[in-house]
Amino acid sequence: MQGMGDAGETCPFEFNFDEKTFKVGDTVSYRVNGSLEGFPFAGTLVEVHDDHVLIAGDPQDPDKRYRGTRESRPQVDYTEI
Repeated sequence: MQGMGDAGETCPFEFNFDEKTFKVGDTVSYRVNGSLEGFPFAGTLVEVHDDHVLIAGDPQDPDKRYRGTRESRPQVDYTEI
């Protein structure tokens, strides 16, 4: 999200990019494959498991959860969106 605003403007999010320290409540930058590939998304971790995470990423639907990979920028499958 760097460089997307005006000069000197900082990102309004503080992301955790260390998948080893992920915990519920962390804000993460996640990716979506398919037609949304390349766009950055931000969400909040609601569950952290050994092999995946659940992300709340839709502010219009707070009950919607996306299953993502457990890596520095989780990957969410387009079919979840």
